Amino acid sequence: MIPILDWGYPIIYWLQSLGDWLTPAMQLFTFLGNEEFFLLVLPALLWCVDIGLGVRVGLILLASNGTNAVFKLAFGTPRPYWANPKVKALSTGTSFGLPSGHAQTALSVWGRVAAWIRRSWAIIFFGALILLISISRPYLGVHYPTDTLLGWLIGGVLLAAFLIFDKPVSKWLSRLSVGKQSLLSFVISIAFICLGLLVSQATANRPVPMEWITGAASAAPGSEAIDPLSINGFFSTAGTFFGLGAGAALLYQWGGFHVSGPWWQRLLRYLVGLVGVVLIYFGFKQIFPSGDDLLANIFRYIRYGAVGFWVAYLGPRVFALLRLANEDA
Repeated sequence: MIPILDWGYPIIYWLQSLGDWLTPAMQLFTFLGNEEFFLLVLPALLWCVDIGLGVRVGLILLASNGTNAVFKLAFGTPRPYWANPKVKALSTGTSFGLPSGHAQTALSVWGRVAAWIRRSWAIIFFGALILLISISRPYLGVHYPTDTLLGWLIGGVLLAAFLIFDKPVSKWLSRLSVGKQSLLSFVISIAFICLGLLVSQATANRPVPMEWITGAASAAPGSEAIDPLSINGFFSTAGTFFGLGAGAALLYQWGGFHVSGPWWQRLLRYLVGLVGVVLIYFGFKQIFPSGDDLLANIFRYIRYGAVGFWVAYLGPRVFALLRLANEDA
């Protein structure tokens, strides 16, 4: 029993008692907070809407993913359906529960987009979206209300920090050479990996209770086995950060490209860019070794770094070459 979590069971029971008819809608809202969905949105913003917005959303997305992974490993708490057979597993999760990554990332990312739009309708729309994404998690049985509340807190702090320090940090970075900006991105990414490994080592003597493993398997037969101690995510996030940061530095040095154009041109740009992402991601995945060992994680870092670099720099270069976008002066 974990008192800080257990108070939320009545709320989960009540949400799930509303009926199975809500499940498809809640699964949709959860998808709108998934990392996979954001990875579809980020390139669209950078390639077709606004370069600055795309880079900023990418950075806050990675910062949210990274801090969430650290906190999850540090707290080491279960998901509701792992620990309580009364909770229906309408979705699943392999990592620890606290804090909710969906609630945290939804608030930070969609909040950043709303801040860029600066319209009352955007605040209302994205505020409602953040709330629905967050509610979907307890309904689906994968998060306690405590997870959601802490996710909101961390996501709010990240959003505030990115908004407050946006201009001074951007001005400072603009005075650095491309090489120094790329080196800074690399150092930050390695520092994050070191932080993840440090937290992993500090919690190594805290085993995952067998009742959580069997509870998860019993509640969701046939689903992927839980693996909350995995450190793979640290290398994925760090690699993407380095690739995006180094690519953005080169993009701004080049001058970038015009994101404007007719809808069909923007659509073609997006589709061509996604083809590149798929080829790099899955192509390298077939070539590089897989697993949880250090060598596999180093190659994971390189693979995700290549994806980030494509999104921020190589993709735009290809768009200009194919005349799907005009170079900026």
